[in-house]
Amino acid sequence: VTHSVPGCIGNMMLNSKPVLQQSPVSIFAVQKCYRTAQEGTFFDGTGFAALVREGYKVRADVNISLEFCTTAADGVLLGVSSAKVDAVGLEMVKGKVSFHVNNGAGRLTVTSEARGTGTLCDGKWHKLQANKSKHSISLAIDGNWVETANPYLQSTSADTNNPIYVGGYPADVKQNCLSSKSSFRGCLRNLLLTKGQQADSLDLSRAFELQGVFPHSCPGAE
Repeated sequence: VTHSVPGCIGNMMLNSKPVLQQSPVSIFAVQKCYRTAQEGTFFDGTGFAALVREGYKVRADVNISLEFCTTAADGVLLGVSSAKVDAVGLEMVKGKVSFHVNNGAGRLTVTSEARGTGTLCDGKWHKLQANKSKHSISLAIDGNWVETANPYLQSTSADTNNPIYVGGYPADVKQNCLSSKSSFRGCLRNLLLTKGQQADSLDLSRAFELQGVFPHSCPGAE
């Protein structure tokens, strides 16, 4: 066994003395147990998860899908950038979700929000899909698609080569397609990046860097 238990431990005794009530000498990736829990990864609003250390190449096409649950109006969902201007980014700003793409000629943005009197910051699960197909981009929240016109028709490839940052990014890392610097606070699950027939399910517990991120469980509704 090479990984930690994805669960809770309580009432541990050693030589008839309680262990968990003592102050730990060191601690890593341990969060309090929730009275009720649900599937997902919890982001406490202070950090990020970094995946694909060698760099993720978006290029011409990518479809990003995930589910999120939050009560915060602002926060980074996902960003992949390059040393130049090419990048993609997903973020929440003032309760709306924006998908940004730069294929090298300029940033393009499509924005979506909850329909009717609903809100995306209601603490309920919402499904997000963001699609880049050459110069075309579109975004859906709970199946409601929106898209935008692109004046840069000849520019079709986002030549990214940096890691995928989820829920935020380090202060010394540049993200060319993100406006917000606020880390996400809430829960994410079912993060999937699809290119053609290849679908990559991103397991956040396997991130090469985690700060303020707790895989495997989220606090549930009391």
